[in-house]
Formats: sequence, C-alpha cells, structure tokens
Amino acid sequence: MIFFNPSGAPELACNACGCRWFDRMTNTCYECGAEVPAEDVAEFQAALTEFQHKAEQVT
Repeated sequence: MIFFNPSGAPELACNACGCRWFDRMTNTCYECGAEVPAEDVAEFQAALTEFQHKAEQVT
C-alpha cells in the first residue's frame, strides 16, 4: 500500500497491518512479518521516481 505523507512524498505501508517499517534484508514487515510483494516494491519505486521528477521541476 502506498500513501503520501504531508510533504507529498510516497511511503510504502504493509498491506496486512499498515506498518511502515520493513526489514529490507528479508523484505518483510517488522510488525506482522508479512512479505512485501515485488509488485508493491516496483510501484513504490515508480512513485519515488515521479516524486523526485516533480521536485526537480519545482526548483
């Protein structure tokens, strides 16, 4: 699940519990242990790229 913080930056949250903390070594949620699907990671990376591109256009 992707949501946007008050500054407009995307943040990835666990689909199972909503936690925003992940173990990047095992690709699992710290709170409930659910695995982060590769599709969610790819979607998050795309959202980060878009956010960065928009930020570069503003400055």
